[in-house]
This record gives sequence, C-alpha cells and structure tokens, in this order.
Amino acid sequence: MAAVTMRLPVARKAVVPSAPRGGEKHLVAPGDTITTDTGYMRGHGTYVEEEKLIASVAGAVERVNKLVCVKALKTRYNGEVGDIVVGRITEVQQKRWKVETNSRLDSVLLLSSMNLPGGELRRRSAEDELAMRDYLQEGDLISAEVQSVFSDGAVSLHTRSLKYGKLGQGVLVQVSPSLVKRQKTHFHDLPCGASVILGNNGFIWIYPTPEQKDEEAGGFTTNLEPVPLSDREVISRLRNCIVALVTQQLMLFDTSILYCYEASLPHQIKDILKPEVMEEIVLETRQRLLDLEG
Repeated sequence: MAAVTMRLPVARKAVVPSAPRGGEKHLVAPGDTITTDTGYMRGHGTYVEEEKLIASVAGAVERVNKLVCVKALKTRYNGEVGDIVVGRITEVQQKRWKVETNSRLDSVLLLSSMNLPGGELRRRSAEDELAMRDYLQEGDLISAEVQSVFSDGAVSLHTRSLKYGKLGQGVLVQVSPSLVKRQKTHFHDLPCGASVILGNNGFIWIYPTPEQKDEEAGGFTTNLEPVPLSDREVISRLRNCIVALVTQQLMLFDTSILYCYEASLPHQIKDILKPEVMEEIVLETRQRLLDLEG
C-alpha cells in the first residue's frame, strides 16, 4: 500500500495588515468608501454615490495623480498594447488563429502579423494560407506581444520579433494576472538553469535555458530532445515555488521567484506544496525583498 502523509491541524497566526503610508486604505471590498473628496476622478472599479467614491470590486486602490481606480485581485486579463502574453491556439481560421489568453474573449493572431519560418518578411501568399496548420495548430503554445485592443476588449497579437513564436518543451503555470508585476522585460534566464516567460495575462512558461539561441528560426523550431533529469527537477521546483508565491499573494517577478527558489533548496520538491513549508519559504522571500528595497 502507498504511504499516506497526514498532518494534524495547527493554529495559524493571524496576519495583521500593516497600515499603509499616510493611513490610506489600500485593500477594499465592494461597497467600501474610498474617499469623500470630490476632487478625485473616477477610474475602473469605482462609482460615485452621494458625493462618495465607492469601490465596485474587491481589490487594491491605485492612485495616479487625481485618478483613483481599484485593481481587482482576481480578474480576467484586460489586454494593453505592448503586453507580453503566453497563449494557446484554439482554432485555425482563414488568415488568422484564435488564441486563448485568459481574457474574456479569444485573442486573434493574424497571418500577416507573424514572421514565417526563416524570419523573412514578405507578402503572404495563398500557399502560406493553405499551410497555416503547418506553422501553428490547435493546442500549440505561443509567446506573443499585444499589437492592438479592439473596442469589445478582444486583443490582436503579433509575433514579428524573433524572440516570440511557438513554445517547445516546458511547464505552463496559470495564475491571476494581477499577481504578475509589469516590467521592462518578461523573458528571464534565471541563474538556477531554467528560463521563465512571465505573461501579463497570468500564463507563465518555465522551460530549460537553451544552450544557444537560433536567431534564424523565426520562433518555429522547437527542440524536442529529451530534457535531462537535473533540468526537470529545477523546472519542477520553480513551478512549486510560483504556486507557493501565488498562494501567499506575493507579486511574481524574476527576483521574487529566484529568492523563493533559493529559500526552497533545503526542502524536497514535493514538500514545497505543504502549507507550513509554503509559509516558511515565502516569509523568507518577503523579508529578503524588504531588505533589498531598504
């Protein structure tokens, strides 16, 4: 018979939220009054009633000058031009692919918005349209950039840069888009031996760091060689660390993931998912991030 691990219930420490600077309220629930000052402008996630600015969603209050909005803690992805996303092909249509990107509507990747294998830029012909399924088919994962956002909220993607394209071997982790920190770059080669793509849409791709990057592949040559056990262990540990950070509601970016990875090294990979281990390594990660800021 297989061994079953059982744990007795333990008393959890009550987390007392620290007061934000200036005594401002940062986390709000629907119906909470954000401010009674009439000088503020109403942003997303808020409405005005009896000269009070009230939250319509649960989330964190963000202020940009006089504009006040509430960023929901759990939400679908709302695309913005320039975002890096990881998506899955769901349908091949005429001159376009439909892509699942964790948003309310499927995103669109036009045949004219991508580099063909070889990376050359040329006019798309009828032969290219007939061979669309040879490039990308249902179930394939891709990395792309948001080119434009339609009036209904749907997103148009492009993969014209050689760093975008079809994804090969790796692990996909789905998290809330609100936990992915916006940075200048979302492609990171971590010193632990693996790389991550932190999609703004909450899809995170973890894969072995390539020994040499093929600049002429145009993002379509996928390496299907067997992945060594050591690389698979690193990827599995990174995946469990990301799950731990998400469970403890800590923002995901290259530094937080690397600190969490280093804090998890004394533990076995499978033990990282135990609640008490999660709490321990994320607490250490949070402390190191505070020390870095300080």
